[in-house]
Amino acid sequence: YRFYGKSEDGDEFNDAIRKLFFSFNVLMDRPLEEAVKIKGAALKYLPSIINDVKLVFDPVQLSNLFGNFIRSIPDNQLVRQKLNCMTKIVESDLFKQPECRDALLPLLIDQLSGQLDDNSNKPDHEASSQLLSSVLEVLDRKDVGPTADHIQQIMERLLRRINRTVIGMSRQSPHIGIFVACMTAILRQMDDYHYNHYINTFKTRQDIIDFLMETFIMFKDLIGKNVYASDWMVMNMMQSRVFLRAVNQFTSVLNRFFLDQTNFELQLWNNYFHLAVAFLTHESLQLETFSQAKRSKIIKKYGDMRKEIGFKIRDMWYNLGPHKIKFIPAMVGPILEVTLVPEPELRKATIPIFFDMMQCEYNFSGNRNFHKVRGANVLHLLEHCRKHKYLSASGEKFAWLVSSLLENLLDYRTIMHDESKENRMSCTVNVLNFYKEKKREDIYIRYLYKLRDLHTDCENFTEAAYTLLLHAELLQWSEKPCVPHLLQRDSYYVYSQQELKEKLYQEIISFFDRGKMWEKAIQLSKELADMYENKVFDYEGLSNVLKKRATFYENIMKAMRPQPEYFAVGYYGQGFPSFLRNKIFIYRGKEYERREDFNLKLLTQFPSAEKMTSTAPPGEEIRSSPKQYVQCFIVKPVMNLPPNYKDKPVPEQILNYYRANEVQQFTHSRPFRKGEKDPENEFATMWIERTTYTTAYSFPGILKWFEVKQISTEEISPLENAIETMELTNEKISNIVQQHVWDRSLPVHPLSMLLNGIVDPAVMGGYTNYEKAFFTEKYLQEHPEDQDKIELLKQLIALQMPLLAEGIRIHGEKLTEQLKPLHDRLTACFKELKKKVEKQYGVITLPPSLTERKPSRSGSVVLPYIMSSTLRRLSVTSVASSVVSTSSTSSDSTSSRPGSDGSVLEPLLERRISTASRAEELPVKEDGDNRICKLKRKEWSISKSQVIVEKEPEMELTSKMVTQQQEKNSSNKIPAGDLCFHSFQPCLSLGTSLNNGRGSNTKSLISAGSGRNGLCSVLPALGVCRVFLKKSKCGSRILPLGVDRNIWGCKY
Repeated sequence: YRFYGKSEDGDEFNDAIRKLFFSFNVLMDRPLEEAVKIKGAALKYLPSIINDVKLVFDPVQLSNLFGNFIRSIPDNQLVRQKLNCMTKIVESDLFKQPECRDALLPLLIDQLSGQLDDNSNKPDHEASSQLLSSVLEVLDRKDVGPTADHIQQIMERLLRRINRTVIGMSRQSPHIGIFVACMTAILRQMDDYHYNHYINTFKTRQDIIDFLMETFIMFKDLIGKNVYASDWMVMNMMQSRVFLRAVNQFTSVLNRFFLDQTNFELQLWNNYFHLAVAFLTHESLQLETFSQAKRSKIIKKYGDMRKEIGFKIRDMWYNLGPHKIKFIPAMVGPILEVTLVPEPELRKATIPIFFDMMQCEYNFSGNRNFHKVRGANVLHLLEHCRKHKYLSASGEKFAWLVSSLLENLLDYRTIMHDESKENRMSCTVNVLNFYKEKKREDIYIRYLYKLRDLHTDCENFTEAAYTLLLHAELLQWSEKPCVPHLLQRDSYYVYSQQELKEKLYQEIISFFDRGKMWEKAIQLSKELADMYENKVFDYEGLSNVLKKRATFYENIMKAMRPQPEYFAVGYYGQGFPSFLRNKIFIYRGKEYERREDFNLKLLTQFPSAEKMTSTAPPGEEIRSSPKQYVQCFIVKPVMNLPPNYKDKPVPEQILNYYRANEVQQFTHSRPFRKGEKDPENEFATMWIERTTYTTAYSFPGILKWFEVKQISTEEISPLENAIETMELTNEKISNIVQQHVWDRSLPVHPLSMLLNGIVDPAVMGGYTNYEKAFFTEKYLQEHPEDQDKIELLKQLIALQMPLLAEGIRIHGEKLTEQLKPLHDRLTACFKELKKKVEKQYGVITLPPSLTERKPSRSGSVVLPYIMSSTLRRLSVTSVASSVVSTSSTSSDSTSSRPGSDGSVLEPLLERRISTASRAEELPVKEDGDNRICKLKRKEWSISKSQVIVEKEPEMELTSKMVTQQQEKNSSNKIPAGDLCFHSFQPCLSLGTSLNNGRGSNTKSLISAGSGRNGLCSVLPALGVCRVFLKKSKCGSRILPLGVDRNIWGCKY
């Protein structure tokens, strides 16, 4: 400027500037390969002179010069450099002046339109988005003059192109965010006039339909797949606010152009309703999920946008008039989602839509039903239905059905995004059970696979298998084609139900294998094998299945499989969700999960809950409290052994499965004191409250927990408690003895601890506590009905001696130098204890089957578990067999009879057999605590431990030897009133036991004599014979101790 001098009009300087730009234009128009670097430099640095030059040069002319400069560049050359150059022009002070924008904006729009055109080969999205955002940023400022016309130009030329760019762009593109922001900025800066004008620019009705379709689909897609991070609250709220305003503007277009009978567009209206519902239910608008402070700020700045769009949905629905029937039942689901939003005003406004749907369908359908409508608030529906002339009865029934569905769906919706997968599983099961009951197999199967995915995520493979099994049960082993809804979500490409069921079974077996549920895997593999062998003749598949099954059998016997603990959990208080509130559940713990770990997991899931320290049921005050209370304690499963395993020597590895699986009843025992405490012996007043919990389904199942459906409580008297304790103790001793007999490598320390706790009276008090509490004349006088139970307890005490003796013998064989003092102490204490017990309660000898090693067929060792029920049955059978043998041998010889009126062994046999048959017909207690009922205890009087008694085939030899022994003892009659204790081998091998070399001290098994003076009876206990002789008060017969007095027909 100084070089050209200061003229009044500055013509020389202005001409020089024009010549300079003219030279640049000539340069830029030359072929690309010529002076390409100079061209790039001109585009890069020329905009930097704008702010200075416009001070001495007319800004509008300068804008025109730059416009001509850009136009001189061929279309497909230096595209990015050209766009960057225009961005710098926009960012300069020149573009802030309205007159300059009038000159530049058409050029900018032309360039952007070319880049965003559908036919553009390689659009530069990055540079285009930068230029567009810079333009919109300047237009949004308040200090740049009027911008309405400029917004209109951009709207007319670029809005639809930007929309299509967003629709076609991948959501993973790095440019998607800035293009959505640009589109939002354009819509935000548009006035109502702009919206009306823009619709008027379309030449045909189809163009308007296309534009609205594109916009509704794009909005719904952007709402469903957020472009911005969820924590970008301001950006998401701004976008929602702009979308809401745009949608409301377009609703007037729908009402104006597409509502009448001739021009109604069903798909367009359908897209609008789905967009509105998606907007209303979007997670960023659910204000209840935010803190109070955040909620207040959002409402103050943006308002509750859900109510605004919800009211608009209601108005648009009622505007449909006769077209409503076209949206039933398609719109029932979306409207249901609206009513599930926890906003009272919104729910009140939209729920009447359901009644309107019912009424509409009722009026339009020929059969006058409305079964397609699913869901509404029961109270509002009932209110509307009861007022209607024809819908009062059927509508009320439907409303209650919907109430159940809504309850499940509301719970499911509440926890859908919950971190606790356990809660999500519970609600999923509630929903799928509802749809199963209503025979909606398509939705039922959909939720089955949601549940399976939750289980696999948590590595609950057993539960995942049971879940898939529900799907398999819907299929048949047939070539019938699969209907589409029977195919699972991640569908196999199959054509028949048999093929699908086969693949499901293979997946289920794999899950059972991973969950160590080999018994269930074997069960399913048998079905598969039968199908392969007898239906499809796939021997290769049969071979694979049989190989897997062999592996499962081997795993059962050899693999380690820890038993899970079971926990009872009560959720008390109104603070819990409805599916937990004031309910008790039984939980199946994971492997090695302790109660402390389980409690910690519970309290982590419910951090505001208080842990209850008592196991007693809570009162009404806690149940109705607004707080949360959690009660947790361990329960014991009640084993439900299959019938084919009863009365048989079943290996312990097999029984272990049934101790913790296929169980539905659980017990919890709580001690309490009844009456005054005896300072000398607390056992006399210590009662047990035993609670039995019955769950809705057996474990394991499709969940790791099930609700308790039935609770029963009974009180166990101190004497019954003592009997149970002795039975369990004897069972424990016999099994640990067997384990050491079968496996000599087992460590001796558990055996040492068990023996020391029983033998040493300083540790547990010995049997003195029972003697003081129950074996006194005072107790018998106060409780004469307990006589049989006292005799049973004495038998159990006597039974413990041979078990302890065998245990101490094994302990001595495994003795180490460190354990020698303990063993000496055990031996001394046991010697005194045995002497006392045998003197007071009799002598019992164990059968050889308990202590002899028995190999299985394959040569491997099989360890049977000692079960009480089998012992009782075998003992009764042993008596019957023995007596039959004896009677048959001695029936021809009258001299062998004990009295002139006939042998009393025959009525004993008759009574025993009838007693056994009656006892077997007795129903099992409903509470399922696996305790033998009182009648069994009374008539059998046998220990709870099981012994496997082996029958010997030499029955004739046995009978002969018994007869010889009878004749030998006929001269040695036992004096009446004497009490004798004798030990024998098992009754079924009686002949052998009578000549076992036990010496002259062994008297007769059956002694001859007068019916009035003496009788010897055979009592079974562990396959052992005990002989009791005592004169009865009736004077006619000698009554054996421990035998039901009613059998003998006399009284004490």
